Amino acid sequence: MGVVTDPVADMLTRVRNGIRARHARVEMPSSKLKVEIARILKDEGYVGNYKVAEEGKKKVLRINLRYDTEGLSVISALERVSKPGRRVYIGKDQIPKVLGGLGVAILTTPQGLMTGKAARRAGVGGELICNVW
Repeated sequence: MGVVTDPVADMLTRVRNGIRARHARVEMPSSKLKVEIARILKDEGYVGNYKVAEEGKKKVLRINLRYDTEGLSVISALERVSKPGRRVYIGKDQIPKVLGGLGVAILTTPQGLMTGKAARRAGVGGELICNVW
């Protein structure tokens, strides 16, 4: 594995691939940002549980994927918005309603990582990390 220049895109891709392959869980190197994204995905009901495990000196983030009774993933799409080459910052008035409010926008704000809904409520904007629906 080479050096990952965009760890968040790597995380989203691992979750996407895990869903396609119908895995029960996915693993990736852990970071504070990824753990926060996992927390939001769990709070919003897109994934089961998540935990950070220590493997030697490395921390590994394990996310349990969720499927409905027909075996379909709860997540239908994960889309990276802001990338290292093109950061996307939005004001509190530009926070998108993902899929007419059915999806979730995840953004970094001065008050930490939060959903678009929470950011709108808090009246803050920030960097639009990804959309999930």
